[in-house]
Amino acid sequence: MNRQADRRRLTLALAIVAVIAMSGREAWAQSNPYRLVENWAKLSQGRTFGSVIGVDVDRNGNVWAFERCGGDTCAGSSLAPILQFDPSGKLLKSFGAGMFVYPHGFHVDRDGNVWATDGEGKDGKGYQVFKFSPEGKVLLTLGKAGVAGEAPGTFIYPSAVVVAPNGDIFVADGHGADTNGRIVKFSRDGRFIKSWGQKGSGRGEFGGLHAIAMDSKGRLFVGDRGNSRIQIFDQDGKFLDEWKQFGRPSGIFIDAKDTIYVADSQSDEKVNPGVQKGIRIGSARDGLVKMLIPVPGPQDKPTTTTEGVAADARGNVYGAEANSNNLRKYAE
Repeated sequence: MNRQADRRRLTLALAIVAVIAMSGREAWAQSNPYRLVENWAKLSQGRTFGSVIGVDVDRNGNVWAFERCGGDTCAGSSLAPILQFDPSGKLLKSFGAGMFVYPHGFHVDRDGNVWATDGEGKDGKGYQVFKFSPEGKVLLTLGKAGVAGEAPGTFIYPSAVVVAPNGDIFVADGHGADTNGRIVKFSRDGRFIKSWGQKGSGRGEFGGLHAIAMDSKGRLFVGDRGNSRIQIFDQDGKFLDEWKQFGRPSGIFIDAKDTIYVADSQSDEKVNPGVQKGIRIGSARDGLVKMLIPVPGPQDKPTTTTEGVAADARGNVYGAEANSNNLRKYAE
């Protein structure tokens, strides 16, 4: 009888371990060692944030933000949407005025160059991806100004961009609805190499693209927000895996140690039941979710919408807020 009882207890224990391993988000998601640093970013007098859609950190620890010119569009604005802050939150520089319609994707590469996508088009502008030097000089342009299309040289809502160590460029082209649904690969000099994907919910299909990042192995982590998942590919477009434990991904950042940060701005009981909004932190190696930074404010009806996320070498986390128009810093 004792042996039989011991076997039952062992079986139960193994089952519990298996459930925890498979549902890491529930086992770990409530841990939050971070505190909000109030009023961190300091803008110029008279300037306020618009929709802050993207954030990244350069090799010197400076924080870059991409925002919609003090409102929800840059169309007709003379303000610069690309902003650089030092680690203390002091504004160092800004550029990109008059170039964008609807800022969206944002990335700072290993050489400190700044990549930014323009999701919409108006008055002969938009539907493009720009590469800037850290000083704001345009080094490369992908797409045709104001021209939306499915051909290799055009985009319909380029929503995110990331650059591989060898310089290859990957653009998430699409945002759901009447846009594209593909990943487009270019060489470092902007030559089209290939594309993959289409609209849908199957493997390699996209319901609404919103983020793209790369881990230390060179794998691409694509935020398929419309399908509440991250899809993982190699650089030739081979499907490797899908993860749903990080919620509904609006932004993805992976650091040098393969810690993955995922901003979830949309999960609720209607579109992703049982999942809380916030920034999930875990491992890009095994997919385990370890922490959740909940959105500030009331949790029953949160008004904060963190769509972009990044972290610096010290572990500070930065959240770019679109509808709530803010750039927040979280420190351990």
